[in-house]
Amino acid sequence: MQDSVGPTNAEMSDPGISRQVVLPLRKSVEIAYNSIRVRFFRSLITTMSLVLAVSFLSFVNVSTDVANGLLATGDPELRQALVRAGYDLKPEDRRADSSPKQRWIVLLSLLVCAVGIVNAQLMAVTERFREIGTMKCLGALDRFVLRLFLLEAGMQGLVGAAAGAVGGAFFALMNGVFFFGRQAVVLVPVGDLLMSLSTATAAGCLLSLIGVSYPAWVAARMQPVEAMRVEQ
Repeated sequence: MQDSVGPTNAEMSDPGISRQVVLPLRKSVEIAYNSIRVRFFRSLITTMSLVLAVSFLSFVNVSTDVANGLLATGDPELRQALVRAGYDLKPEDRRADSSPKQRWIVLLSLLVCAVGIVNAQLMAVTERFREIGTMKCLGALDRFVLRLFLLEAGMQGLVGAAAGAVGGAFFALMNGVFFFGRQAVVLVPVGDLLMSLSTATAAGCLLSLIGVSYPAWVAARMQPVEAMRVEQ
């Protein structure tokens, strides 16, 4: 941490303004990365729950993209193959969609993942009482502590969501090859595939940030004296 050079004239004239810790964003990212590395296994467990939830979302979306690519050919045999595979297609349908059951399962998996992230982050806050108290005693503001936890969640969320999106897409394509052959991969619209990957990754990152918001607020509002008094 680097402290400010000193109080300005305005600060000297106003007793309500005290010296504050000035920390560059680069240093905040470094601290967040080191914190994840020190708590690697705890971070891995939290990230894996996110990977599984996002991979299921990606699997459902990419499977729908595969079905739409096959439907776009207008081949009646491929349409029948999709019906046999479980897609509910009416004669006038030109595009497939995920079933309500699939959407509910995806929603529930994301909800369970969010609860898991909140629980893991609250435990992380409890483990780091002294660390947080030390930082605040040295002059760290509430927004710095908040930013630190959000950066950690953002890093885990980006890695976990990207891995889950790619993994889910891979298994969806392999599932398409198993049922429909190579054409399932060849005919899938690239634009739709990229959109599904982007949507799943963005949903995972957003979920991670939402899950850490309350624990980060708890950590930021913690009083330094109370944090230092806690016995580990």
